[in-house]
Amino acid sequence: MKTQYFFSTHQVFTNEEFTEFLSKKGSLNVKTRESILSHYVKTGQLLRVRRGLYLTVPFGHAPDKCPVDPYLLASKMASDSVLAYHTALELQGKAYTVQENFFYLTGSAARPLNFRGQRYRGVAFPKKLMKEHQESFGVVKVERTGIDVKVTSLERTLVDALDRPSLCGTWEEIWKSLEMVEFFDLDKVVEYTAHLGNATTAAKVGFFLEQHRESLMPDDKHLDRLMSMKPVKPHYMVYKGRKPGRFLKRWNLVAPDEIVERRWEEML
Repeated sequence: MKTQYFFSTHQVFTNEEFTEFLSKKGSLNVKTRESILSHYVKTGQLLRVRRGLYLTVPFGHAPDKCPVDPYLLASKMASDSVLAYHTALELQGKAYTVQENFFYLTGSAARPLNFRGQRYRGVAFPKKLMKEHQESFGVVKVERTGIDVKVTSLERTLVDALDRPSLCGTWEEIWKSLEMVEFFDLDKVVEYTAHLGNATTAAKVGFFLEQHRESLMPDDKHLDRLMSMKPVKPHYMVYKGRKPGRFLKRWNLVAPDEIVERRWEEML
């Protein structure tokens, strides 16, 4: 019955979590743990997603068709997992479209996992953050079925989306998603940008805030600090496969015309 209680409160869990539970109950025997897990997998009460990661099968459901919370599953892919990029926008209800890719930050090596048509991909924390031990900067917790899930805050996600746009979709997707956020703590946005230490990213953040000056109301102090971090020479907003664009002298940035002119609005 004790194990049943654990399963009822852990929709998704790892070997380590189950081992910790057993140790509190006075059992540290690895064979006992493996025997219990193997038994419940065979009876269809647990589903082994991959080595060391299990999904609890709700009563009345078949293991291969039982529901799963993809955000909760992504949060268990690594012990230090932090949901990020487009996944962070989705989890916090600010994504313009829904994707089948789920991204999480981790400091360990992580193989991509395909599960039920969805892809879970681990992304390394930015090297500058790891060097400064700032991996947890701008990380918040969101509750999912009674379990806390770590996710990047909207302020950090704004910067991350501009820093690595390939993990967030098209420019139209990024712009429309970020525009769904009614308020950003711009002090935190600028501080996190400084921690990343990327001149191009600082210029992109500055350009975004300036383009949304009316809605986000950045102060001169925010824009001035971002300007102090901009590239010394012109940088392309899109480095790979870069194409001619609009040179934004104020930010030393060459931005695609579609962003500067917000061409997707012409299709409405």
